[in-house]
Amino acid sequence: MSLTRQDKAAQAVSIRESFDNASATVLVDFRGVNVEMITNLRSRFRAVGVEYKVVKNNVVRKALEGSDLADNDEFTAHLAGPTAIAWSFEDPSAAAKVIKNFRKEFTDVLQPKDGDEKLLFKCGLLEGQVLDAKQVENQLATLPGKDEIRASLLAQLMAPMQNLVGQINAPAQNLALVLDAYRRKEAGE
Repeated sequence: MSLTRQDKAAQAVSIRESFDNASATVLVDFRGVNVEMITNLRSRFRAVGVEYKVVKNNVVRKALEGSDLADNDEFTAHLAGPTAIAWSFEDPSAAAKVIKNFRKEFTDVLQPKDGDEKLLFKCGLLEGQVLDAKQVENQLATLPGKDEIRASLLAQLMAPMQNLVGQINAPAQNLALVLDAYRRKEAGE
């Protein structure tokens, strides 16, 4: 079923909004991946708040007209062949992590020994900067997630309080140890 001009225009507007609102974007070549696996991947994306769409490259070009990306040859060079786009809105590394973990889980299917790899990163966008496939896999996919950063910050905020509690309790604990040692000495233990 082909799209009408109005459908393509509406899709272009939606895609432009996704690019504008996303904290990070990943372009993926999905050739050779069966429907069952793509359905599984889509459900994983939904679980972490990532929007995933298979789009025509011309519609993406149309959506990006007038933006900095339209004139970015490094980015537009990747708009060839089958393209799927995953937009992360809250956690910049979410889409890249999902794809990397998915590829790791289905290594036998997606990375066969004959070298015909499937579900490959084309490129990524992070704060307007274009990342090549290796940077997406090795840098973006390894960034700590939102929850990991929150846990780290919370641990750093709690550390001084835990030390203070330890310092306040130390004299009472030391006194208890001295009294216990004296009791054992008197008891002849």
